[in-house]
Amino acid sequence: MKTLNIAILLIMFLQLGCQSGTGSDQVVEDDKPEERKTIGSIEHLDPALQTLVAKNAMMEIMSEGYDWTEGPLWVEEHQMLLFSDIPPNTIFKWTEEEGATLFLKPSGFTGGTDREGEPGSNGLLLDPQGRLVLCQHGDRQMARYTGSLTNPQPVYASIVSTYDGKRFNSPNDGAYSPSGMLYFTDPPYGLEGNVNDPAKEIPFQGVYRVKENGEAELLIDSLSRPNGIAFSKDGRKLYVANSDPKHAVWIEYQLDEAGIPTDGRIFYDATSLVGQEKGLPDGLKVHSNGMILATGPGGVWIFSPSGQVLGKLKTGQATSNCALDDKEEHLYITADMFLVRLKLQN
Repeated sequence: MKTLNIAILLIMFLQLGCQSGTGSDQVVEDDKPEERKTIGSIEHLDPALQTLVAKNAMMEIMSEGYDWTEGPLWVEEHQMLLFSDIPPNTIFKWTEEEGATLFLKPSGFTGGTDREGEPGSNGLLLDPQGRLVLCQHGDRQMARYTGSLTNPQPVYASIVSTYDGKRFNSPNDGAYSPSGMLYFTDPPYGLEGNVNDPAKEIPFQGVYRVKENGEAELLIDSLSRPNGIAFSKDGRKLYVANSDPKHAVWIEYQLDEAGIPTDGRIFYDATSLVGQEKGLPDGLKVHSNGMILATGPGGVWIFSPSGQVLGKLKTGQATSNCALDDKEEHLYITADMFLVRLKLQN
């Protein structure tokens, strides 16, 4: 009888362990509302920032314990935030009720063999039909998730994987234009050997869009490390972050009537700050008021549409990306091992 009781207790313990796990080897921690820690500080440089961020606002840590968080995406229909953890090839889901749980694995590399570097998904976005689209590092393509958002399974269909017959480097971030065309960046960060990887087939780092026939159209080949990408609210400008420590800039392009970037100008140059604070120009989003929220050295920079720095959300971490919820009540930030949230003025 004693042996039977021990066996029953062991089974119960194993069941509880399975129910509480994330399906990953990582130790992921979620802070409950009454015990959430805060991170960093907010630097107000212009009174205009107070229309978006209150003077006493604080950045809360919602979850932590990741390798390198990226690609946050709010999905209004399910009241959830999806975000990539790139090295372990995983997407997590966060909700107010459940905290962070495993959503998809594998997320960016489905080859079935072990590999080094950053194989997982990076940027996540919704297409005009509300379907999940992924920038897949390891599979070197833009892909559409073909499974259910309520019963997730790692099933994907390629949107585009080559340019001029050559495989992409590792699509990093994407955005849909007001007309519904997919634009995306293709730096080398997902290749195991980065820019010197022998598997690299395209000799430059490009910005592309997907044409109606499904083929990739090269738009920009002059940036050393194109990364974050977003459109202005009127759809007439394209913002691209260049995450090269030797040329750490955000660039603004005018778009012609056909949606082709022209007249590129440096929107802001942060090269002099590289090494002084963690991070490089990376992901960015545009608020409905026109302000640009761009991750860079030190955290999230907030620009006016004209390029004036209104303030900074100083996470103290290398900060990869950010996302607004549909009502623009909160800004979610992926910063190294953390998922962070800031309540906005609305």
